[in-house]
Amino acid sequence: MTASLPMYDTPTTRAANDRLWHLIRDDDSTTELDRATDPHVTWISPDLLFSQTCGLPYRRELHGRVKLVGTPDYGVRGCPPGYYRSVIVVRHDDPRRDLAAFRGAVLARNDRRSQSGWAAIEGHLAETGLGFSFAGQTHDTGAHALSSQAVIDGRADLAALDAVTWTLIKRENPQARLLRVLCSTRPTPGLPYITSLRQDADRLFDRASQAIARLSGRDRARLLLKGIVRIPATAYLAEPLPPDG
Repeated sequence: MTASLPMYDTPTTRAANDRLWHLIRDDDSTTELDRATDPHVTWISPDLLFSQTCGLPYRRELHGRVKLVGTPDYGVRGCPPGYYRSVIVVRHDDPRRDLAAFRGAVLARNDRRSQSGWAAIEGHLAETGLGFSFAGQTHDTGAHALSSQAVIDGRADLAALDAVTWTLIKRENPQARLLRVLCSTRPTPGLPYITSLRQDADRLFDRASQAIARLSGRDRARLLLKGIVRIPATAYLAEPLPPDG
C-alpha cells in the first residue's frame, strides 16, 4: 500500500503530517508517507491507500478512478468549510493596482494542472469579463513557493497562490513581505483526500476525522487544520476547466 500527503508538506509541517498519518492509518499498518514518488503516479496506483489531490487533477484525470474520502477544512477566511481560494500576489512595489493592468504580464504558475495556480485565475479572468488570458504568458515553476519567489525576483509579474499555501509561505519565507495581495478569487472546493476504488472511503473519513481531533493543538495549528467535511464530487466537477496553455 502507498500513502502520501503532498499538497501542504513543507519543512514546518512535515513532522506534523507524519503524526497525522500515523493516527489515520490502521494500527497494524506499517505504511509510511511516500515523499519520493510523483503524486500524479501515486494517485492512480491501485495500491493507493490515502493521499491528497487538487481539484483540477480530480476532475480532469481522477474522477471515476479514485474515491473521494473527504475534504480537510483549513478555516480559510471568507470560505465555507472545506473550501479555499487563490490569492493573486504581486511585488509590493509594483505600481499596478488592479488585475486589468496586468494584461500581457508574465504569470508564475506552479503547474498547468493546478486548480489554485492556474484554473482559479483563468476562471476569475473569465468571470469578471476582463477579456484576456495568461495562456502562453506563464513561467512554470513546479511549486507555489517557487512561484512566489519568481515574482519576488522579478522573473514574473504575478502569481496565483493557494490561500493555505500563502499562509505557510508567509510563515516560512521572510521575503514574503516583499509581496502584496492584489485580489482574491472566489471560493472553490478544497484539496480532497482520496483513496483507490478498492478501499472503504467512509471508514477512512472516520479515521481522518478522529485523527484530526486527536492531534495536539500545536500540530493542528501547524497544519492549519480545523476538521474534515464531505464535499460531493459534483461540486468539483462543476468548476470550469482552464485553457491548456
